[in-house]
Amino acid sequence: MTQKSKFVLVGVAGVLAGAALTLNLSAIADKEAGAPLPIEELRAFTDVFARVKNDYVEPVEDKKLITEAINGMLTGLDPHSAYLDVEGFKDLQVGTQGEFGGLGIEVGMEEGFIKVVSPIEDTPAFKAGVKPGDLIVKLDDTPVKGMALNDAVKRMRGKPGSKIRLTVARKGVDKPIVLTLTRAIIKIRSVKSKLMESGYGYVRVTQFQEHTGELLAEALNALYKNNKAPLKGLILDLRNDPGGLLNGAVAVTAAFVKPDALVVYTEGRTPDAKMQLTARRENYLRPMQADYLKNLPQGVKQVPMVVLVNSGSASASEIVAGALQDHKRAVVMGTRTFGKGSVQTILPLGNGTAIKLTTARYFTPNGRSIQAKGIEPDIVVEDPSMPSEDDGLGIREADLAKHLANPSDKEGTSIVVPADDEAGPAEQPSRERKPLAPLEPGEIVSKNDFQVNQALNLLKGLQILQAH
Repeated sequence: MTQKSKFVLVGVAGVLAGAALTLNLSAIADKEAGAPLPIEELRAFTDVFARVKNDYVEPVEDKKLITEAINGMLTGLDPHSAYLDVEGFKDLQVGTQGEFGGLGIEVGMEEGFIKVVSPIEDTPAFKAGVKPGDLIVKLDDTPVKGMALNDAVKRMRGKPGSKIRLTVARKGVDKPIVLTLTRAIIKIRSVKSKLMESGYGYVRVTQFQEHTGELLAEALNALYKNNKAPLKGLILDLRNDPGGLLNGAVAVTAAFVKPDALVVYTEGRTPDAKMQLTARRENYLRPMQADYLKNLPQGVKQVPMVVLVNSGSASASEIVAGALQDHKRAVVMGTRTFGKGSVQTILPLGNGTAIKLTTARYFTPNGRSIQAKGIEPDIVVEDPSMPSEDDGLGIREADLAKHLANPSDKEGTSIVVPADDEAGPAEQPSRERKPLAPLEPGEIVSKNDFQVNQALNLLKGLQILQAH
């Protein structure tokens, strides 16, 4: 959500980092009037700086030392705070507009390794078979152990048409998997839609970008026009949607609920980190922008809905699912979501760089924090084309080192849900995997997508019940 000097991001994408920043202790002292400076800690920092500067085996520029100190300060806080150099800040801004160069992988840091959160649909990574939970161990011939997340992302990005070799470790696979990917300009249309059959629409949101709300409005208008009658049911697919801009989440929710309905509220330390965002236009539109939700078909706010989610549904997509679930506007179906309940604010520093800083936790309208827990679906339906949730092959917020605790946890630690069968997974019956059928030209969802078909069956059942 663009503001005077910052915008709010609730995604999980890895970003670039590394540049110079002047440390102005006097400014810090002025802002924290009355608060004593940590003199001993600052003395230790300057001592270490001097030792490295004078005694390291090779000369090191001051700029590099300060940059790495800033990187360490931010990455040591949580998995989502980061320092953005000039190039990284530009890339992030371009990415939120739906176009950037690279492979199309959402990544996070875990114990010094790079873990895949989700490959973005229709990108080189997605087409090459990169999976959520994959551990990237090499980029070309360079091991990534200990490499900063931002440096790894920078290596994966590059000139379109150039190639990079990823070596990934995948749970359940004995040998590392080597994938050669060709970089491309990643152009993502964040909303896709189709008429499943007469009366039933399907909308998929792949990311929450600057124009997601507008694209959703276009998709809904087209569905009603093509159906030539009010829809009987609608599937909103948020599976593997890693998040994005907060105003995009508000816009998508606002399309389906009353204008005064609460979508999400945030709690942080500063006044501007405490927000209550309702489905009103000022919470999702830029100043002077025309309201693209104003002329939606009348039936949009009453049409029966199913929201599909899985472990790759994170942050902004969890805000939408949680709001629609709390307002009893939709049935949430699928598997438990990623569990990222924090808000990152992009704070420009005036020299072309910025910091991405976790500034608040967000809560669903009923006061639920999904941090490190996720959204529990109303109806659990696993995807037969993917490993079972019990296999533990996916990655969630609770699996990331230094993740924020859920404020409802009395002990301040992540919730650990025990397996239903205490005998362990070895004694549980195996489940046959059923790969999805290849997409036909022009299609956006596989015909044998089990979860989509179950959602469609539920909507038809609701239609029958309403008719009686």
